Amino acid sequence: MTGKERILALFEGRQPDRIPFMPITMMFAADWAGVKYGQYASDYRMLVRAQIETASALDFDYVSCISDPAREAADCGANIRYFEDQPPAIDESDALLADKAKLAGIRMPDPLGGGRMHDRVKAAVALKEQIGREKLVEGWVEGPCAEGADLRGINNLMLDFYDDPDFVRDLFSFILEMALAFAKAQIEAGCDLIGIGDAAASLVGPAIYEDFVWPVEKRLVDGIHQMGGRVRLHICGNATPLLAKMGELGCEQVDLDYLASVAAARAAMGPNQVLAGNIDPVRVLRNGTPQTVSRAVEQCHKEAGERFIITAGCEVPRDTPEANVRAMLEYARLTS
Repeated sequence: MTGKERILALFEGRQPDRIPFMPITMMFAADWAGVKYGQYASDYRMLVRAQIETASALDFDYVSCISDPAREAADCGANIRYFEDQPPAIDESDALLADKAKLAGIRMPDPLGGGRMHDRVKAAVALKEQIGREKLVEGWVEGPCAEGADLRGINNLMLDFYDDPDFVRDLFSFILEMALAFAKAQIEAGCDLIGIGDAAASLVGPAIYEDFVWPVEKRLVDGIHQMGGRVRLHICGNATPLLAKMGELGCEQVDLDYLASVAAARAAMGPNQVLAGNIDPVRVLRNGTPQTVSRAVEQCHKEAGERFIITAGCEVPRDTPEANVRAMLEYARLTS
């Protein structure tokens, strides 16, 4: 099987020839290809080259357009700080929606309008053309809680859930419309899978998640499915209290950070949900040895069962030893 065939087989309930291998690599990929991260995040040609070189050398089953969470915010007009060899960062001290009244005046960004969203769409086109028959191509959008934090500031948003719930619902409606348009552009460009990154969701409790966040995530997931896309949900942090509701979203793949137990996720989501993760990216993957990495993957596999994808809990750190990444690959190959 090709990497693309392997992942799709698992998603569709068929038996792949081995466990799929889908580590998130951004800074690691840029370093592998000798590309400064500022270029990787701003020039789709550098991202595409780095993704293809890394995925080909280490036998990943997919390539991804992800680079940083600031693309949508940048095109909305947020203040973004750019660096030569680090990811772009949103300046929360000068959040775009520090004044909530500005929400009514924000122009809905065009994902094909020449901004940072368009750069990601161009990456999807190039990846599909250059390696899309062999590797699955992944796009990415920010989920409602993550993007709300990007536009409003994380501390302000957490207070808004209590102080101004109507504003939060209006903000999330804007974000949903933007995310659906961005996902549509990436699917039409050739993406087989859309990642939804909603890291800030792990910071709210089950009540707020079920009332505010989950309904918007569900509409986003359903909308992507209606477009013919597939969905990878990625919520960083300890999402343990949210696992059951996450499993009800209907995503093809749910990622687990190292703080959320694979066994707990399997118990909460049932036997059919594809789970991915949850190796500690720093203590195990970057700072460990090939032997400790292999043991960690084996434990995840044991807890998840066969509906499982090998990856770390989050991004592979940029200075991770190649041998440690290959240890994950070698475990996958042993399951063939």
